[in-house]
Amino acid sequence: MANHITLFFLALKDYMLPCFSKQLFDMDCPGCGLQRSIALLLSGDFLAAFKMYPAIYTLIPLFGILVLSKVLYIKFSDKLIMWLSIASVTLILTNFIINLLTH
Repeated sequence: MANHITLFFLALKDYMLPCFSKQLFDMDCPGCGLQRSIALLLSGDFLAAFKMYPAIYTLIPLFGILVLSKVLYIKFSDKLIMWLSIASVTLILTNFIINLLTH
C-alpha cells in the first residue's frame, strides 16, 4: 500500500501547473510553492510543506470553513473567514517579500 501512495505522489509532481510568472519573468509569484506544498502535505512532510508555502496552514481551514458555511450554519463563520483571510494574505505577502529579498 505504501508503494502505491509513493507512486501517486511521484506521478502528482508530473502534472503540476507551471508558473507563467516564473517562466516569463524568471521571478516567483505570490502563489509559487502552493502546489508543491500541497504535495508535501499529502505525503506527510508537514514541516517541509510549511517551509515551501507558509500560508498552507491558514488556507486549508479557510477553504474548509468557506465550504462548510455554505452547507451548515457555523456561529462565528464570518469572523473566522475574516481572520483566516487576513492571516493568509499576510503570510502570502510576507513570504513573497522575503523570497524577493533573498533571491
